[in-house]
Amino acid sequence: LLELCDRTTLKGKRDYAIFRLLWSNALRRGEISNANVTDLDVDNRCLWIQGKGRGTEKEKIELGLATLDAIQDWLQARGRVRKTAPLFCTLDCCTKGHRLSGEAIYTIVREFCQKAGISKPMSPHRIRHSSITAALDATGGDVRRVQKLSRHHDLNTLMIYDDNRKNAQGEITNLLDDLV
Repeated sequence: LLELCDRTTLKGKRDYAIFRLLWSNALRRGEISNANVTDLDVDNRCLWIQGKGRGTEKEKIELGLATLDAIQDWLQARGRVRKTAPLFCTLDCCTKGHRLSGEAIYTIVREFCQKAGISKPMSPHRIRHSSITAALDATGGDVRRVQKLSRHHDLNTLMIYDDNRKNAQGEITNLLDDLV
């Protein structure tokens, strides 16, 4: 999906930065939609997001260098805007500059997946799910560390992701088969 973004265009730069946040930070579409330019702290390489179920409280997430570069590239190409402006905005002539909605982010993901030939229905949450699952794989199933990425308050919620990446039922079935 990242390779399909035409980073020579304004839309491509925006979409690339969104995909980087969806993957590298496992953000929810609402967290991306609600972010403002002022929430980006380039010096400390972080973004302040309004997490799910947190009311108006914002939390700091660290950005990888590639993600930070993508956001800065988007903002530079976008041009000067107020600090309170949305971090990601619409680009069509009728609503240019308005906050990009969660539904619009969903549409971007769906359209790019169709272009990539992915037949499975995709969504920003599926990218989040894949990111969390990949993080569990990369850390050897360290749910405590991955919980920092996913920002799930309840560890049991994260355990669902961990269970889905394994075939525990199949493994137990094979163990039982071997007992008789």
